[in-house]
Amino acid sequence: MAAPGLLLVDKPGGITSHDVVARARRALGTRKIGHAGTLDPMATGLLVLGVEGATRLLTFVVGLDKTYEATIRLGVATDTDDAEGAVVAVTDASSLASSAIAEAIGALTGRISQVPSTYSAIKVDGRRAYDLARAGEDVQLKAREVTVSRFDIVAERRLPAAAAPAPDAAATGGVVELDVVVDCSSGTYIRSLARDLGMALGVGGHLTALRRTRIGPFAVAEAAAVDALADAPLLEPAAAATAVLGRFDVTADEARDLRHGKRLRGAATRLAQSPTAAVDPDGRLVGIVERRGDDVKSAMNMPEEASR
Repeated sequence: MAAPGLLLVDKPGGITSHDVVARARRALGTRKIGHAGTLDPMATGLLVLGVEGATRLLTFVVGLDKTYEATIRLGVATDTDDAEGAVVAVTDASSLASSAIAEAIGALTGRISQVPSTYSAIKVDGRRAYDLARAGEDVQLKAREVTVSRFDIVAERRLPAAAAPAPDAAATGGVVELDVVVDCSSGTYIRSLARDLGMALGVGGHLTALRRTRIGPFAVAEAAAVDALADAPLLEPAAAATAVLGRFDVTADEARDLRHGKRLRGAATRLAQSPTAAVDPDGRLVGIVERRGDDVKSAMNMPEEASR
């Protein structure tokens, strides 16, 4: 049986996140592997996988803030809001002022209301939105509140009309490409940011490249390539949970009580935050605990690891 822990993977473009999970299962010799959020096939970057008992920690990873590096093309709109879709409109973007682009980006920063892309994995009446869209059905998704805490332009390029990927590209005066960095809350669609930026500027827009570089405290620089998963180090459950939730040290007796479902009476004053990771004297993750009045109670117990 594989050891429990979190596996950080740098997904390449052209394969699905489920392909990565399948490769990890073969490489580690276990079926018990889950993920904390997928990436589109076009996208690259960080995937966080849970192995064996550490799959229980994924629920605390899914909702973490994320960082993306992306390229947005203004002047061309697609039906999927990214480069994998069909071009639906081409507009001359050559006269766009950099100040106007910056102003529109400012309006898409902070707490915003965002309608997810029609070609997203959101379920509508039990079916994925992208399946409905591909079947030609009208898909109406509800707006959701998300937070974009950073939306910075790293580079701006103005390309000639020939660079626009459409048969009638010659009829335009050109496109504008923006390399951007986005820090955002979980559930934010970068494709939708590209679409909405283009709409606000009146020229349309879509995403041509996307790379996830961070999920909470986990960075893609620490991730393994998909062809090196068998030898990739796992982040031990205690270290992983502590990185996300902070650490609450407990004695051996307290660890036993928590594992048996008992409360630690009067121990809430020792909690720096709630929930947090309870770690025993041997450095093993007991579980995730939370404050209940003056007491500390287990919210999720981990399978007990063998002594080190």
